[in-house]
Amino acid sequence: MKTVFVTVGTTSFDELIETVTCPEAVQALKARGYERFVLQVGRGSLLPDADSCPHVRLEAYRFKDSIAEDMKQADLVISHAGAGSCLEALGAGKPLLVVVNDKLMNNHQLEMAKQLHMDSHLLYCTCSTLTETLRTMDLSVLQPFLPGQPKMFANFLDKALGVE
Repeated sequence: MKTVFVTVGTTSFDELIETVTCPEAVQALKARGYERFVLQVGRGSLLPDADSCPHVRLEAYRFKDSIAEDMKQADLVISHAGAGSCLEALGAGKPLLVVVNDKLMNNHQLEMAKQLHMDSHLLYCTCSTLTETLRTMDLSVLQPFLPGQPKMFANFLDKALGVE
C-alpha cells in the first residue's frame, strides 16, 4: 500500500495538516496511488481522526521517540522545511516534497528549500500551491542526497543561510 508520511517536526503547522487532508489534496494523492497517510502533527491543534479522510487509511500522532520507521515505510515524504526533517528524509532516500511555511518571519526555510530544489534533491511549495504541486509533480527528476557527508551538509546550510 503506497504511503505518504507527513511531518511537521516539533513545530505547529496546522495549515499543512489542514491542506494535505483537504478533499482536493487527498484526491490528487489518491490519483497517484497513495492509499495510506501517516501524519506527524507535532504541537499543532489539529489531530485528524482516522475517518476524517474517506477512502484512505489515515493515522495521526503528535510525537514519537523516532520517526525513522515512518520514513522507511513511506513512498513519499511531505515535510515542513525544518533542516532536521529534510535531512532525515533525504538521508532515508525518500522522495521529498517540502512545504514552506510562508507565514514565518525571517524565513530561512525558503532559502534551504530553494537550494535543495536547485540541486534536484527535493520539490517544494507552499500550502497555497500544495494541491497543484501534488497533481503535477514529477518525482523522477529527484537526485539522491548522498548520506554520510555532514560537512557537505553543514557547508550547504551555511551557503543557503548566508553564513560565512
